[in-house]
Amino acid sequence: MELDMAADELKSVLNRLKRAQGQIAGIVRMIEEGRDCEDVITQLAAVSRALDRAGFAIIATGLQQCMTDDGQPVVDRDRMRARLEKLFLSLA
Repeated sequence: MELDMAADELKSVLNRLKRAQGQIAGIVRMIEEGRDCEDVITQLAAVSRALDRAGFAIIATGLQQCMTDDGQPVVDRDRMRARLEKLFLSLA
């Protein structure tokens, strides 16, 4: 199945993933510098949430495409995608 996302949705997911990538690099530096365990765990939890949100956004977009009629107005589709994403996040 091909990832078919609108440009704004794709940009949001990519931005989230790039931030997570930066956070991971920061975590590696923290470990190399011998930083406090609690600080490292806090950052790991933050990057985990960022990755979850990116994944859920992709899942919600895919479900939206499956569930919506192509003739539906964009606003309704965006609202549906947001509702689906919120639902998935509530399960995480």
